[in-house]
Amino acid sequence: SLSTRNCPWKMSQLPPKSPLASPVSEGTNSRVEALDNLSMDSFWLEVENIKQSAEAEQEECSLADVKTQEEGEAEAEWLQDAGLSELLGDRGSDGDNLVLLSTLTRTQAAAVQRRLDTYSRSRRRKSKHPVRDVRDIFGVAGSEETAAEKEESSPDPLWHNLRAPNTQKKSQDYSCTVRNPGKEEVFNMDVAYSEQAAVLLKGSFLSESRKLKDGNALTRFKIPKGRLGVTRIGDLSAQDMKKIPTLALIELTALCDILGFELKRNKAAKLKTTEKRLFGVPLNTLLENDQKLLPNTKVPLLLQALLSCLEKRGLETEGILRVSGSQTRIKSLEQKLERDFYSGLFRWDEVHQNDVSGLLKRFIRELPAPLLTAEYLPAFAAVQNIPDLKQRLQALNLLILILPEPNRNTLKALLEFLSKVVAREKNNKMNLWNVSTVMAPNLFMHKGLPNKIPEGKEKQLAEGAADVVRMMIHYQDLLWTVSSFLVAQVRKLNESNSKRYQFCDKRIKNLLRKIHADKEKVEKNQGEPSKVVKVHASLLLKDSLEVHLNNATRVADVLRQFQKNMCQNGWNIVNTVNLLKCNSSMECTNLLLYEVGGNIGEHCLDPDTYLLDLYHINPHAEWIIKQNPSYPRMF
Repeated sequence: SLSTRNCPWKMSQLPPKSPLASPVSEGTNSRVEALDNLSMDSFWLEVENIKQSAEAEQEECSLADVKTQEEGEAEAEWLQDAGLSELLGDRGSDGDNLVLLSTLTRTQAAAVQRRLDTYSRSRRRKSKHPVRDVRDIFGVAGSEETAAEKEESSPDPLWHNLRAPNTQKKSQDYSCTVRNPGKEEVFNMDVAYSEQAAVLLKGSFLSESRKLKDGNALTRFKIPKGRLGVTRIGDLSAQDMKKIPTLALIELTALCDILGFELKRNKAAKLKTTEKRLFGVPLNTLLENDQKLLPNTKVPLLLQALLSCLEKRGLETEGILRVSGSQTRIKSLEQKLERDFYSGLFRWDEVHQNDVSGLLKRFIRELPAPLLTAEYLPAFAAVQNIPDLKQRLQALNLLILILPEPNRNTLKALLEFLSKVVAREKNNKMNLWNVSTVMAPNLFMHKGLPNKIPEGKEKQLAEGAADVVRMMIHYQDLLWTVSSFLVAQVRKLNESNSKRYQFCDKRIKNLLRKIHADKEKVEKNQGEPSKVVKVHASLLLKDSLEVHLNNATRVADVLRQFQKNMCQNGWNIVNTVNLLKCNSSMECTNLLLYEVGGNIGEHCLDPDTYLLDLYHINPHAEWIIKQNPSYPRMF
């Protein structure tokens, strides 16, 4: 077993330092086998440092792994988390469930049905009250999937082959997803990832595993901007973002089903109370306390202070993060922070940078629940098992969206700092792989989650965890994007909720046949070549601005026109002091255009969004110009 009494790896039992000296067992992911000469020394050294720290405080630490659940238990939890809890029993209204089901793609609907099938079989075996027959929910299309699923009664607990659903649409051209070494690749966010995977599987477009080299050799991906632009996390209202995790969970499960990969989740951990105010305190509690001092705080103030101190004085320090500070000093500094941080008496300028980096890593490890959450830490760790790089990133993107907002914001702040460390590699000697191997144990090992990992898998799991951290650092801009197919599903949820369709009896099967929530179809409204709309700016102007839209009008054009008129024509301006900065090029980076209402709560628009297309998608929305917040929208 990987676990020892105090920590999963004893130094006397560590794998050889050279990856080539101890090859991973035959049949293991060839991508991880081919790590070339990337050293794992930093990883094992960090593990030993964590072990020594834990032993000094008589604590336990382990690499998190999933606990075994009874048949049907995991499916019941999944259905609840996916917003489909009403399907677990035979009572209650189906209204909310039908609204959600009406937005799903075929692969997503098949994933829901698989869980319902397994749950139904487990209930029948336990002789409990019967659950609703899946055919009542999914109609004819559902029964076809049920037959295929029943053939797989005993899947392997980690990897098992699942057939692609028989209800796929006609094959589309996804050839861009096939590997093309040395060139920038397209990362398609218009079509659901699971639908893309199903088409690739059906067409046998199986891409080869990617060998890992240095950070500069990582594939470059580009998100093609469609007519509706790109949506980043933070661009949607809190109301709409609450819908994203549910949709992302269903999509992630559908993607894993297509790839023949089990989505592993832990039970939510019960958090222990602590008398401390900073270290070992749940993120939500930290933020609640911080927001009393500074409203709208999105990242714990202590973490912000640690990162700020390191950015000011530690980015150029050789071996920063890797070279461990004194455990005695770090413990003493933790006690001083607990006493003096909120009073402002703590003297950051007197602290050695290696000790600050030690405090940073300690803060992450001491969280009562892992930063990546107890529920989804196994899923993050298991991403390494997906052979294809693009599909690994698709899974990571969905996992990021599933994370609670405090965890996601805190993780983003950490990753942005780690990127700055990597950018100073010439001075601090910490490249992307060095940083990843040092931080992986701090993110993936947690004292509250025991594990049972097969003997001989330590090296593979360590390399895989470091690779996941490397992907999160290097591809964070891509990972913090909300796919346009998810935005389209949010729009459909809002439309259905407002209309509250009445579905009767066997009409559901007709609904599922018409599911096409994986693509925004703007082409159907192309007949209207132009439109005159009003753009509001209540905080800046008393009157609205009339804008003539055509097929070439973008958000950036409207903002530029608005700012030009304000600066040159002397409009009736309200409260504009320090809001606008006019210059010769008439840049408008300090202004943003929001889409409000209709089938969206509030949506900060990409400057490259074509407004006539957006109007056709959401004709009942208002468009409002606002000042760009002085603090980053992500935080």
